[in-house]
Amino acid sequence: MSGPLSLPDRIALVHEWFTPRSVGGSEQVVQALDQFLNADLFALVDGESTRPSSWLYGRRVRTSWVQRLPWGVSHVQQYLPLLPVAIEHLDLADYPLVLSSSHLVAKGVLTGPDQCHVSYVHTPARYAWDQMQAYLRRSTLARSPLGPLIRWQLHRLRQWDSLSAQRVDRLVANSRFTASRIWRCWRRRAAVVHPPVAVDRYAPQGDRDDFYLSLCRLVPYKRVDLVVEACNRAGLPLVVAGDGPERRRLEALAGPTVRVIGHCSQEEARRLMGSCRAYVYAGLEDFGIAPVEAMAAGAPVIALARGGLLDTVRCLARGDVHPTGLLFPEQSAESLCEALEWFEARAGWRDLPPDGQREWAEQFSEDRFRRRMQTLLEATWSQHRRRQRRTHTPLPVPLD
Repeated sequence: MSGPLSLPDRIALVHEWFTPRSVGGSEQVVQALDQFLNADLFALVDGESTRPSSWLYGRRVRTSWVQRLPWGVSHVQQYLPLLPVAIEHLDLADYPLVLSSSHLVAKGVLTGPDQCHVSYVHTPARYAWDQMQAYLRRSTLARSPLGPLIRWQLHRLRQWDSLSAQRVDRLVANSRFTASRIWRCWRRRAAVVHPPVAVDRYAPQGDRDDFYLSLCRLVPYKRVDLVVEACNRAGLPLVVAGDGPERRRLEALAGPTVRVIGHCSQEEARRLMGSCRAYVYAGLEDFGIAPVEAMAAGAPVIALARGGLLDTVRCLARGDVHPTGLLFPEQSAESLCEALEWFEARAGWRDLPPDGQREWAEQFSEDRFRRRMQTLLEATWSQHRRRQRRTHTPLPVPLD
């Protein structure tokens, strides 16, 4: 499909890893890129191309030597100290254009002076940079006698992370928040192209019901505990959908107005998003796909006023043009409880018609992502070609 595009015939598309345990927003980006680029796929490990239900089934994915290590495919992150070396060993010499999808080490692939490397960055490695202290507090291994070694490894990872970022020709961030983190960590400017959201899978379901919804993986950084605590205090009905290590703790926290229903199918998720009074989210996200999916289903979003959600949610209380939800200032149960009570008192959902939510969510569709990335890649490749022509033009030889 690269014929209509002003891009070279041979393109390498590099991602960290393809494993069933890591299917998320970054994999959705790679899948969307793969649909319009005639690219060869590379990754540290691949456990998806042999799984019949995967979009990668039957595809050839070129992998690193980590693929052959014990438990390399299923537990690739246990080899963290080796991953920078492994990614640099991928042979991309035959590809004029390299596109990496990076949340850890993929941007660190080695390219030559005649190659162009564009990296779509989901986030700089959180546990090596601004969230390192929180990671160390949660890590049993970091509190053991091996703690100093863990800290030294993270120090070396930060050094390599910053150095490898300088080798990329153009950085692309998934939000303004990620772009600011890229500048803070690597001192590099990044263009912003929001990731693709499958908004066509969602639609408003008619009249909205009286329950609030939290639907996500139940892991600590999503801060679903704050949503449960706020609804307990306000006495508001809440449905918590999703599964993960936090589920038992959330069930113990849940008051009489909170139901934790666990894992739900895509069909059930669409129904809940299409009928809830509002989707509530208290985590700090680099972008946040689920809130955009909720808006595509016509639901208002009540979320923390930090991170990528500042790109996607327009605040009713702030007087934003065509608001799509409500942003609360502090990552605390108190702040969220105040926002919920204000939303209830204002009957805020009546000021946010489902059709308006849906129209705004279209800004983040897969088609918009594809067109923006095509434009960016073509412009970057064209600039690279012009620089190459200038570099290879011989200097005039003065005559005696």
